[in-house]
Amino acid sequence: MTNNVPRVVIVGAGFGGLTAAQSLAHLPIEVTVIDRHNFHYFQPLLYQVATAALSPADIAWPIRGILKRQKNTAVLMANVTGVDPEQRLVHAGPATIPYDYLILATGATHSYFGHPEWASVAPGLKQIEDATAIRRRILMAYEQAELIEDVEERRRLLTFVVVGGGPTGVEMAGAIAEVAHHALPTEFRRIDPHATRVILIEAGPRLLPTFPEDLSAYAQQALERMGVEVMTLSRVTHCDERGVDLEGARIDAGTIVWAAGVIASPAAEWIEAERDLAGRAKVGPDLTVSGRPEIFVVGDTAAAVDETGRTLPGIAPAAKQMGRYVAEVIAARVANRPRPGPFRYRHQGDLATIGRKAAVVRLDHIHLKGILGWLFWGFAHVYFLIGLRNRAVVALNWLWNYLTYQRGARLIVDGPDAQQAAQAEKVKPLESSVEVSRSQTNMAGQDWR
Repeated sequence: MTNNVPRVVIVGAGFGGLTAAQSLAHLPIEVTVIDRHNFHYFQPLLYQVATAALSPADIAWPIRGILKRQKNTAVLMANVTGVDPEQRLVHAGPATIPYDYLILATGATHSYFGHPEWASVAPGLKQIEDATAIRRRILMAYEQAELIEDVEERRRLLTFVVVGGGPTGVEMAGAIAEVAHHALPTEFRRIDPHATRVILIEAGPRLLPTFPEDLSAYAQQALERMGVEVMTLSRVTHCDERGVDLEGARIDAGTIVWAAGVIASPAAEWIEAERDLAGRAKVGPDLTVSGRPEIFVVGDTAAAVDETGRTLPGIAPAAKQMGRYVAEVIAARVANRPRPGPFRYRHQGDLATIGRKAAVVRLDHIHLKGILGWLFWGFAHVYFLIGLRNRAVVALNWLWNYLTYQRGARLIVDGPDAQQAAQAEKVKPLESSVEVSRSQTNMAGQDWR
């Protein structure tokens, strides 16, 4: 300790880490929040960035701005590479940060079920960078289709495959269909965006498997009314830059979006904790790691279970509840008060939007669908956004999109690959100094981060 003041280090400023930091605001401790980004973002709306309904700034906020009034809290932008549990040190870039209590809230990434090579052709949706890369691919598919004459290649470019029938997959498939049928048809002259083919592939027997069957059936019917082809009991066996293979079938596609699974960050490996099959650290009733009472794990990084033994879902409400609980445990320890009882997760419901005036909501024994579910989904998401400005901007954007059928964030920007290629062209010896046009650079490069 420094001057007998406990030091709390929080790795990750997602829902769990940020909630923990905010809950520790008024304690006599030193809090350090470390994240590799300088912003916190509202992950449930990433798919709207990916489909050009919102801009990244509409769903993201600077971490320093959120925590600027917390005098006991410092923010570091760094990539954590490891933890030394024996010395109680966190290794973050060039810095080594000591701790008395450590909260790991590093989230999860995409799982390709033993095929990491698929990541380059089938990006998932976990980060702002993922969303903007997918947006670029979707919009570029139409721009490329407008240029070419080959009918079969044009058909392939206008085929979009979404792998995974959970909430993210359902929302992505519905949003792509809306872009194709409402936002783009009047803007192209050589292609008909109505010819877009959107295919949603799910390995299980139904979409939204964690939802009740009536809501799952409604979601499939709503998607099919929007023109989405739903394929259940279909397992993807291979992905490449020109499409996907199923068991006994092939689908040629210009764009593939992966929404089929997640795997935890390597945080559990840093502390040599016992892990489940998804790489999450197994934690006790107080969310600490066995043998390490000073290390807490929350959110998607934790394999926490409820009183029935079921693993808690990797959703924002669960992460926020964990972050708040861990702050209570630390506060009790610092004040030498009795510790709170074991963590109890309170499920607040399941929500998924399908498209315009269509969503499904489960709240205990109440099921909402259609326009009522859609309105509830919208109000709930606006409510949980951070900051009055973002709430107002998102609400106004949604209203504008609803009235005009438009998608205002349809910017195609160069990704890192395109930028590096352009830079390489400029420095080649004995080459022409004529700069490649931006349109050509856009065609040549893809952001497949």
